[in-house]
Amino acid sequence: MSNAIMVQGCGSNVGKSMVVAGLCRAFLRRGLRVAPFKPQNMSNNAAVTPDGGEIGRAQALQAMACGLAPHVDMNPVLLKPEDETGAQVIVQGRRVGTMRAFGYTEQKQNLMSAVLDSYARLSVAHDLVVIEGAGSPTEINLRAGDIANMGFARAAGVPVVLMGDIDRGGVIAQIVGTQAVLDRDDAAMIRGFAVNKFRGDLRLFDEGVTQIEARTGWPSLGVLPWFRDAWRLPAEDVMDVASNGSGAVKVAVPKLGRIANFDDLDPLAAEPGLRVQIIEPGQPLPGDADLVLIPGSKSTIADLAQFRACGWDIDLAAHIRRGGHVLGLCGGYQMLGQWIDDPDGIEGPAGRVKGLGHLDISTVMQPEKRVGTVAARHLDSGAALEGYEIHLGHTTGADCARAWLELEGARPEGAASEDGRVAGCYLHGLFGSDGFRAAWLARLGVQSDLDYGAGVERVLDALADHIEAHMDLDKMLEIARQG
Repeated sequence: MSNAIMVQGCGSNVGKSMVVAGLCRAFLRRGLRVAPFKPQNMSNNAAVTPDGGEIGRAQALQAMACGLAPHVDMNPVLLKPEDETGAQVIVQGRRVGTMRAFGYTEQKQNLMSAVLDSYARLSVAHDLVVIEGAGSPTEINLRAGDIANMGFARAAGVPVVLMGDIDRGGVIAQIVGTQAVLDRDDAAMIRGFAVNKFRGDLRLFDEGVTQIEARTGWPSLGVLPWFRDAWRLPAEDVMDVASNGSGAVKVAVPKLGRIANFDDLDPLAAEPGLRVQIIEPGQPLPGDADLVLIPGSKSTIADLAQFRACGWDIDLAAHIRRGGHVLGLCGGYQMLGQWIDDPDGIEGPAGRVKGLGHLDISTVMQPEKRVGTVAARHLDSGAALEGYEIHLGHTTGADCARAWLELEGARPEGAASEDGRVAGCYLHGLFGSDGFRAAWLARLGVQSDLDYGAGVERVLDALADHIEAHMDLDKMLEIARQG
């Protein structure tokens, strides 16, 4: 089997996903065959693998950092929240059902065999597996049956590096406190620590490192300064979508409660001619927006109710009267229609819900989930593009006669209003294709010459340089080999 090392965090959002991506690229550049792995992820921002499976988008980025195509073994358990206490459970890329939170807590140990099987396959095929934990191992109330952090580390015999976030403050307490609450055998899996997101002169934290080492007995593997280009990488959380564009064209994106597959926003946020603004519930859709983009949703009917409760339906109608553009993707596409029928109660009580009424289409929810990568062509420009489908439901109606995409097999996709200002489709990831994005943005008066994929590759290389400069990667490899 290969060597492996696991990065666990003192809390959520300490930067584990980004650091693992950087480690993957750094070790790849040292000539190792590297693969990423996350035993369990919770996210509605899924990526679709070439064989039609689902994994967390962070693992897809980490696969890119390794020079690999994404694979379901890289994230064998994916939880996709549907409401406050329930989630769809994806195991090795396939949906196995929906489970309430308490029931999942009782059953998750049964998933350990799938997790270990996936890990074993990656281990056999690679020199090094870089593993990302989930949340924090300090959630000791959830330790029984854990498959995401120390439960996995101990079952697989994988050493752990603990990551703290100094930007939040209290990083000494984060790291020392983690040791204090962990079971002795769990704490023994930790072979070192690192600190992330430092701002300023690193020498100012020398005494902090000394204190942590003295109190825990763990060696420091480095203090990482704030990585300023992090915003250029695909975001795992929608609020991390950062637009540094200074252009005059504004794209407003309502933050739906169950927003899903918002990777469509990343290439737009990277465009210098655009300003992408995430609109929180309670805020109106801005009157000066040029485009309102309604993103995907894990629970279309519930998010449509939220859309109305926020008054966004009124704002959207005013936006359209002013001549603004609207694009709905997947769940957002469904919302723009006349009706959404859910005869089998897939998203809640069976019934029929009135849509926003801006496209002459209607959707019927169906139990079969369509998941797969897709090649397509933009009919107006002829530009080729690639994307993926991941949805329940079938949409028909008069405006589908104005499809604006053609999928493989000459299948029409999407719908548009008569004046073309309101449009939608089921395809995600389409803005990652440079030629299509340039053609589509030209309708908004934006000139694009951005090579988005090459830009992400450059940032991954810069991140690897950053990590090489500030972390002891030789020591990390030594830890991985010692197991």
